[in-house]
Amino acid sequence: MSGYTTSQLREWDKQHVWHPFTQMQDWEQEEPIVITRGEGSWLIDSEGKRYLDGVASMWTNVHGHCRRELNEALKAQVDRLEHSTLLGLAGEQSIILARRLAEITPAGLDRFFYSDNGSTAMEVAVKMAFQYQVHRGRAERSRFITFRNAYHGDTLGAVSVGGIDIYHSTFRPLLFETIQAPSPYCYRCEMGCSGPESCGMKCLDALEALMIEQGARCAGLVIEPLLQGAGGMIVQPHGFLRRVRDLCDRYGLLMIADEVATGFGRTGRMFACDHEGVVPDIMALSKGIAAGYLPIAATVTTGEVYEAFLGRYAELKTFFHGHTFTGNPLACAVALKSLDLFESDRLLDALQPKILRLQERLAEIACLPHVGDVRQCGMAAGIELVEDKATKRAYPWELKTGVRVCLEARKLGIFSRPLGNTVVVFPPLSITPDELELLLDGLEQAIINVVEE
Repeated sequence: MSGYTTSQLREWDKQHVWHPFTQMQDWEQEEPIVITRGEGSWLIDSEGKRYLDGVASMWTNVHGHCRRELNEALKAQVDRLEHSTLLGLAGEQSIILARRLAEITPAGLDRFFYSDNGSTAMEVAVKMAFQYQVHRGRAERSRFITFRNAYHGDTLGAVSVGGIDIYHSTFRPLLFETIQAPSPYCYRCEMGCSGPESCGMKCLDALEALMIEQGARCAGLVIEPLLQGAGGMIVQPHGFLRRVRDLCDRYGLLMIADEVATGFGRTGRMFACDHEGVVPDIMALSKGIAAGYLPIAATVTTGEVYEAFLGRYAELKTFFHGHTFTGNPLACAVALKSLDLFESDRLLDALQPKILRLQERLAEIACLPHVGDVRQCGMAAGIELVEDKATKRAYPWELKTGVRVCLEARKLGIFSRPLGNTVVVFPPLSITPDELELLLDGLEQAIINVVEE
């Protein structure tokens, strides 16, 4: 413990800390929870109260908080080396991690460019794809096809390829132009479809029309495979991703898969692309790569893309991009131990019954009068709240319905964060079956207490 009182910490937080995605005027009127410890699936505050971590600490936690083996790996590495640059030097841990990752990423993805978070991984991917086209004599391919409701991070390049107005529209004068395609979201579909499969087909037809018209000026296509996370846990119909890959091949676009949120077991396979046997040209990884311990990311690509950057020094084909903490050995050491735990815990196998149970419980919650839709992909789900179920009318933004439900859940020992009026279910992958029941019971009761009164 720090020795400071909870009231001191709360006061200093309000005086000095600017929180992400938070209206600070509201925050200053609240008494925030101050987290000091973690155990397994639980967060513990400065007053000793326990909260089940329903969002895996911003979608990063895999094996639980303060897992002994990960702690020991971190401690062992910090006694050897805390950091050394990869600019002009190689690093033991980054080499071993790249080798281990190459064994589990989709076949052919074996060149790793390290950075430090999901946004930077996507910045790398976008710049890499464009420079690849330049080196191939196709500098006119300077645009990207993106998807409505997409989120790829908060740096300006990542915002440019995003598609959520409340996050991105303010910065539009600073962004580069993209070509936006519709994403399959049958619940609020604008395509006049009759169900998820029909919606997916209509979106694919629209995507191909864009490629026919604009493909010759596009460097690549950017997609969150299977699941659009921050867009509201929007799940793509089966086969959609495979068809997108086929279209990219047909029209000569590099396919960039943003696996920042979906990678490392979240969908029930190691990577979302594995479900449909898809190998993207470039894949962005972060969040779960180090099990939520330390910032690290990797942009992985094929030998074909990598080789386009090879040349004589004076040709200036070098990829002029880098990060101070690229390949940080502390983060790499934890990531390596995390991969060990995937194997020793048989984590992917252990996920399957929990995924099925989550599906069953969501079906029950879907019957509540003000739950308009539930969406699930592996161990990620969204519960969308609506003012009127028959018309799908959304709650007005100013009512902060999703926020109020999550605040109510805290009273029941559950920590969650909403995406607008969508309550998120995104626990650590190591959550026990009993803890999963507790999480869903708490969220269901919070919804009843707030919107079913």
